[in-house]
Amino acid sequence: MDQDQIKKLHLEEGADPDSGALGQVINSVGIIFAIGILISAAILILEIFLRYVLNAPTIWAHETVIFLNASAFVFGGLYVVSRNSHIRVVLIYDYLSKPVRRHFDIAISLTSFLASVIFAWAAWQGVKRAIWTPAGDFRLETSGSAWNPPTPGLLKVFLLIILCLMAIQFLVLAVSYYKKKDS
Repeated sequence: MDQDQIKKLHLEEGADPDSGALGQVINSVGIIFAIGILISAAILILEIFLRYVLNAPTIWAHETVIFLNASAFVFGGLYVVSRNSHIRVVLIYDYLSKPVRRHFDIAISLTSFLASVIFAWAAWQGVKRAIWTPAGDFRLETSGSAWNPPTPGLLKVFLLIILCLMAIQFLVLAVSYYKKKDS
């Protein structure tokens, strides 16, 4: 990367213009998950105090922290797509001319769209087992701990939603790149 590209990365705020309205919404929602990480840190500090100072540990702290951080991690994939900050092999990409780079962007977005659709289908297979009993009744999968929250089932549903949104976001990017003129 040259210095201009590095400066551009530090100045960028928000979603990539090519990601459209969906990207803007995703970028705006990201703060919620950032706050969730801060809340999880506060919960851990509280748990340490309760456990080691008052000798009164909770049964909910660890699973809540895991849920908040897992949610943020899952959302993070969609967030970087909206900002067009996902991983590329820049060793090759950065040396391409703009017209060739545009074709690579289209191909990368379409390939990522296909991968997201396949992963969403796989996530759906897990969601079916996580939200319905073998008899067909609705029941979210729980953790099986003393607190036993339905967070595993919720995370599986959340992952499916995020993968579907990610597929749509990659498609939006591909269309946007396709519509751009070679420059």
